[in-house]
Amino acid sequence: MQKSIIIFAMLCLLSPVFADDVIYLNTEQFKERIFDYTKEKEWKYKGKKPCVIDFYTTWCGPCKRLAPIMEELSQTYCDKVIFYKADAEVERELSYVFQINSYPSVIYIPKEGRPMMLKGLYPKPNIIQIIDEFLLGKPKETK
Repeated sequence: MQKSIIIFAMLCLLSPVFADDVIYLNTEQFKERIFDYTKEKEWKYKGKKPCVIDFYTTWCGPCKRLAPIMEELSQTYCDKVIFYKADAEVERELSYVFQINSYPSVIYIPKEGRPMMLKGLYPKPNIIQIIDEFLLGKPKETK
């Protein structure tokens, strides 16, 4: 019985690591998983997969429309890209560091190289194109 409880507790603690859903991110987790801007001067992403961070607020209409798109894409790209959400009003330090002043603001972080931030709500096909080309390095499709 005790063994089952320990295994269950460990699975609960590790579930965000293995989940295909969007992971809620706070400032400390950002410093641990993405980049510790308090210790490093040059950008160096810590992750093993590219990631997307959606900075949102609870009252923002476009943020509410973006949320299901990000959830769906987190399922689609679950083995290739990590999707995070950060509440810009709760995580004020992160918002300040990244100059988040409009919502939603989405940061796309490739494994190598500099991140890219886009402000506002973009259509799903554009988000897919950014993920495919910028994060995953797929060639542009010509029509």
